[in-house]
Amino acid sequence: MTDSQQKSDFRFFHRLRVRWAEVDMQKIVFNAHYLMYFDTAISDYWRALALPYEEAMQSLAGDLYVRKATIEFNASARVDDLLDVGMKCVRVGNSSIVFHGGLFRGDDLLVSCELVYVFADPATQTSRPVPQVLRAIFEDYEAGGSMREIVTGTWASLGEGAAALRRAVFIEEQRIPDELEWDAHDAIGLHCVARNRLGQVIATGRLIADGSGIGRIGRVAVHRALRSGGHGAAVMRALEEAARARGDREVTLHAQRSAQPFYARLGYAPHGEPFEEADIAHIEMRRPLQDAL
Repeated sequence: MTDSQQKSDFRFFHRLRVRWAEVDMQKIVFNAHYLMYFDTAISDYWRALALPYEEAMQSLAGDLYVRKATIEFNASARVDDLLDVGMKCVRVGNSSIVFHGGLFRGDDLLVSCELVYVFADPATQTSRPVPQVLRAIFEDYEAGGSMREIVTGTWASLGEGAAALRRAVFIEEQRIPDELEWDAHDAIGLHCVARNRLGQVIATGRLIADGSGIGRIGRVAVHRALRSGGHGAAVMRALEEAARARGDREVTLHAQRSAQPFYARLGYAPHGEPFEEADIAHIEMRRPLQDAL
């Protein structure tokens, strides 16, 4: 089925902890759960490709169906074990895609698998050729390539994609009133989007002038399925670089309190007291730019 695997064979890992409900009377993980572990890892593999699965498949006019799943057991996992599930695309045929997986406890390989998917028409479930763009995404990811493109520009050039994502995140997900989302700053601000390899906008933000030498970053949004993938941070760094290039000495933003830890990790510090904006708790945060020179 698979060659002897080592952790170094994999670029992608999904980490999980064995739960009590997943062990059997022998106090080891019930064998059927290993397939669940690998299937869960595959879901995160798509996030590593910066592809929101449902939207990506719609764009590609197909879907993936499991044709074969093979498991090989070397040792057992037990309750509370912390496991790393590695997944790797090893072959793309005409309509088939083959993944190898390895489940590790530390550096020890416990279970390996081979998953064979078929790319097919979702209406008829008949196979069709794997699109070249998807084939290239697999190849480039496994070769260490980047799965996103960062672009800055005007609202005229980037507004369509940025607006669609902002509508999905702020208006539909967070229920911010439509009239509060759109303002005159869009037309004059610098916008940034992150696009995946299908050209879909997966993160966005904007930069406006907020006074002499101060830039204000706002409207930062990341696709719901792709958060914690570094896309928002990449947009922030691009906007900060643009602010620095035009001579700003500091950037400021109004952070939702739920996002405060995200901005803190990027070097932003709270300033002033919390306040409400669009009925959502916020706090102003600031970051000097000279520390990133």
